Amino acid sequence: MTATLLRPRALAPGDLVVVASLSGPLHAAYETDLAQAVGVLERMGFRVRRAPLLEAGRRRWWSAARPAEIAAELNGLLRDPEVRAIVAHDGGQTVLGYLDLIDVGAVLADPKPILGYSDISLLHLVLHARTGLVGFHADLATPGLGGAWQRAAPARREQLERLYRALLTSTDPIGALPASPSWECWRPGRAEGPLLGGVINRIVLAQATPFGLPVERFDGAVLFWEEMGGHASYVWSYLHVLRHCGILDRIAGMVVGTPHAIDGLAPAGGSPGLAEIVLDVLGDRDIPVLGNVDVGHAGPNLPMPVGVRAALDAGRRTLSLLEPATEVAAVPGR
Repeated sequence: MTATLLRPRALAPGDLVVVASLSGPLHAAYETDLAQAVGVLERMGFRVRRAPLLEAGRRRWWSAARPAEIAAELNGLLRDPEVRAIVAHDGGQTVLGYLDLIDVGAVLADPKPILGYSDISLLHLVLHARTGLVGFHADLATPGLGGAWQRAAPARREQLERLYRALLTSTDPIGALPASPSWECWRPGRAEGPLLGGVINRIVLAQATPFGLPVERFDGAVLFWEEMGGHASYVWSYLHVLRHCGILDRIAGMVVGTPHAIDGLAPAGGSPGLAEIVLDVLGDRDIPVLGNVDVGHAGPNLPMPVGVRAALDAGRRTLSLLEPATEVAAVPGR
């Protein structure tokens, strides 16, 4: 395992981006959303192709295919020098089944952005642990680029499109992420460190495998997380798992995404609220906490590049990316 950051090559106009079923299947009802997602990526200046398993109606149980089939397709994309980025079509419940089948050597030989969140959090965390790869915790294709983005105000869509294009194509730091009125200071303070995180249940699952991040990799990190579904008590339990692991004693700050469809959370002003749960588990750990950030299942996502250094000022409600997520590098095979 390595602590060295592995940045993909910055994308250029005309580069090939592949949308793939890395977990759940494509339901026929969402073909229009997928087409809109392809249109968003093309407006960013990229060529777009659908991977073969991304076929409406294809499924095996709750997945697009058997884990070994998905791994084989992903490995083919990782090895193909023409493919410059991979966007997950959706999340689901499959990545845990093929973590041991990923061609880590291909990632090291030709690192490329993999975009997605939810179940894709496992890919980001495990590949970052094993190779140092920057993971692009960002919107999925179908529910995100082709779904939530289309329901957002035009100005917000344009802002997100510029932000994602810059993240993928620029070798300069993004700087301050665009804040929204929903952001809340749950505990003031400032912190600076690498972004680590994802959907909280997948963080816990990743750490339960042999491929999880060594606990010392959380030293000084800014932990970001979000959750959807389940119950408020589950969130409380996941946070306690991170406490027992020693992670909460090591991080420098925390960013919490907007919760989505979590039973047991009280309406604003009631108990328990998410902020109350977080601060209850943190206890006297005096770290800054910024809450209700635009990350997760509740709507369009601000990108959170795993491993990139960020600056958090919870009192001022700001979060800035201090390093680029990509770099200039030769393209293997060209």
